[in-house]
Amino acid sequence: MENLQPDLAYRYHNLRFFPTGERNCYTLRSLKPGGKYLVRAAFGYGDYDKLNRLPTFDLYFGANYWTTVNIVNSSTAYVFEIIALCPADFLQICLVNIGSGTPFISGLDLRSLKENLYPQVNVGQTFVLLSFFRDTVGFGPNRYHFGTNYGHIRFPDDPYDRMWQRYQDVPSWTDVTNKSDEPVQNSPNNNYDAPSAVMRSASTPVNGSRMDISWSADASMGVGVDTKYSLALYFAELEAVQGLRQFDVSVDNNQLVAGFSPTYLIATVLPAIVQGSGEHSISLLATSKSVLPPLINAMEIFMVWPLNESTTASLDANAMMTIQTKFAVKRNWVGDPCAPISFAWYGLDCSYIPGGPPRITALNLSSSGLVGEIDASFGQLTLLQRLDLSHNNLSGTIPYFLGQVPSLTFLDLSSNDLNGPIPMNLLQKSQDGFLTLRIDNNPNLCGSPPCNPSPNKKKKTKSILQIVVPVIAALVLVALLVLVIWSRRKKRPDVPRSANQFENWSFKYKELKIITNNFNTVIGRGGFGPVYFGCLENGTPGAVKMLSETSSQGYAEFLAEAQHLARVHHKNLVSLVGFCRDRKHLSLVYEYMDGGNLQDRLRGQESLNWLQRLKIALDSAYGLEYLHKSCSPPLIHRDVKTGNILLTSNMEAKLSDFGLTRAFSGGTRKHTTTQPAGTLGYLDPEYYATSHLSEKSDVYSFGVVLLVLITGQPTIIIISDTERTNISHWARHRLSEGDIDSMTDPMIRGDCDINSVWKVAELALRCTEHTGRDRPTMVEVLEGIKESLQLESSSRSRRCSSDGTGG
Repeated sequence: MENLQPDLAYRYHNLRFFPTGERNCYTLRSLKPGGKYLVRAAFGYGDYDKLNRLPTFDLYFGANYWTTVNIVNSSTAYVFEIIALCPADFLQICLVNIGSGTPFISGLDLRSLKENLYPQVNVGQTFVLLSFFRDTVGFGPNRYHFGTNYGHIRFPDDPYDRMWQRYQDVPSWTDVTNKSDEPVQNSPNNNYDAPSAVMRSASTPVNGSRMDISWSADASMGVGVDTKYSLALYFAELEAVQGLRQFDVSVDNNQLVAGFSPTYLIATVLPAIVQGSGEHSISLLATSKSVLPPLINAMEIFMVWPLNESTTASLDANAMMTIQTKFAVKRNWVGDPCAPISFAWYGLDCSYIPGGPPRITALNLSSSGLVGEIDASFGQLTLLQRLDLSHNNLSGTIPYFLGQVPSLTFLDLSSNDLNGPIPMNLLQKSQDGFLTLRIDNNPNLCGSPPCNPSPNKKKKTKSILQIVVPVIAALVLVALLVLVIWSRRKKRPDVPRSANQFENWSFKYKELKIITNNFNTVIGRGGFGPVYFGCLENGTPGAVKMLSETSSQGYAEFLAEAQHLARVHHKNLVSLVGFCRDRKHLSLVYEYMDGGNLQDRLRGQESLNWLQRLKIALDSAYGLEYLHKSCSPPLIHRDVKTGNILLTSNMEAKLSDFGLTRAFSGGTRKHTTTQPAGTLGYLDPEYYATSHLSEKSDVYSFGVVLLVLITGQPTIIIISDTERTNISHWARHRLSEGDIDSMTDPMIRGDCDINSVWKVAELALRCTEHTGRDRPTMVEVLEGIKESLQLESSSRSRRCSSDGTGG
């Protein structure tokens, strides 16, 4: 780097080069989809590859061509800028080897812009700042200020960190400065947000009435014959004078504005569009009425680049990047998976539909050295038709979500180390002829239970033990249960025999009075009624929920809840101990959760950190996913909220209050119609409007829980004395502005991985989509929370290590 001019910033004296691969990319994450960004790439050449050869290579913004980097002077720094909309929650900057030297880069900057800036930038086109080296400037980018300041003006004077360099010296011009201390303001309809520091000086002719500025494309950029340029010319009057300053503005001898007079200390921007690859000119000519000569404060010249390539659908692209990272796939897997077609990832088939993003339809990862469990990202490829994962070292069970990929017609999992049963949905699709399923050469894999015995004697023994041991254990458990019931009946001869299995857990009202010390301690209250602390016969604490006289639930609902709870068993669901149906007294007896509920915990002084909140979310999601997927028929909770998430002293979470659960009618998974019930702020608006209840109603409520965990806000947020809004609407608005920090609970802000928070926030917004079909399933929600938890855990490990507290 010794050839570089000595006054350059330190960043230009460092670089990273890419001797292998046709395309090498940087992925910038946690961005706002559709947000407007300025991206700057900087290059300072050094003989890094020992070839002593000035390189030329292409630069891409995602799937679209940005510019050609042509290093023609080893002592000069090269800077290229693009202003564009972000196609997803990430964007990629790629260096492409075109066979003319080794690509390299010294710096990459990303700056967020307001949506109204540079309105010509849209989903169909970008602005690329023109590069043209003038005689007395250090950099090629054509963003200039005119006047006295010989340095570069950028952040903090320009909040967007645009780099304004002084225009070249022109002997026939002089400087005009703002002699007052007042800043130069922008007019209300200004779409360029000119910094006051840039506008406080200008250039004007010494003894003349005309100014001419010319430009053309520099050799360092590849410019086509019909290149379109967008100009932004900045003007502000800086002298409080009585005389008139009035001039005509022309571009390529075509009048842009006639009789223009700049406003005192107010910035005015005149935009213009010109076309062609030759030399272009700007002329400022004083009118016959003008007493003062023309002036100009600043100027930007952009090339208008059309976006001809559609990027891969963001859900598919994110899934593939996760797969690439998790399994460290050693292929050409960089940049956009499907676009441009010439750079499409090896092993992928993509569909290219005019007007729509490319979608992944086939993925072949056979013999790719994959190790570990099958990642949930495969299930996010919703248009995938063929998936080949054969001849790898994949372990664990075959995940249920593979059977939920709607378009999948071919699945090859052969020659791996998978174990356990094959999901019934995959078996069913295979038996019905909708799916070709290959699972051979997985020694520990079972078909539908029971597993087929292996010829190997040891495996036969193991298989027999797997059957015999549970049977013996079950018999012992039954014997113990009979003993307990017999003993209890012996103590209480007044309990009649009944064919109803729920009578085995029944309590008398007088027993509940003893257990609760005459209903002395209230520990909660809900739609069902008050909840009392109790101590059971064996000393175990319990929670007794009594049906209140004003409760909207009645005898039938009570029995329904008891029947549901009796058959629902999961470590993340509050267990039923028993029930009371004694004359007019109806109650349920649960296990006691000594950590209270999540709602109270979030409101209390003892704060939960982000990692604890994620673990609580994961536990709760497990419980809800069990109700949706593992109960037969599946159950809907209908009242998921922070008040119904109970905690142990070790911060393990369990879902409670199944008084509002309903089974799907007739075995169908679509929906059931019932009177809307739930809690304000958590209630699914689609369910409320249509009375059509589905598992997606629970997903909506759980999305609200996630937002409460992130923000610490109530579900109904007070905007003013007369305005209220739902937390999902509030959060959606904040995130649309890329404002994750201000919506994050101050109790966790600064002590969390922002990428983890972003991922949960985006997941919560998907959960709270207005239409149920646009929401994820609880299986997908679970996987999203797991990924966020992994991000946070890894981040904390790194922070501990850097602090010297890690292992």
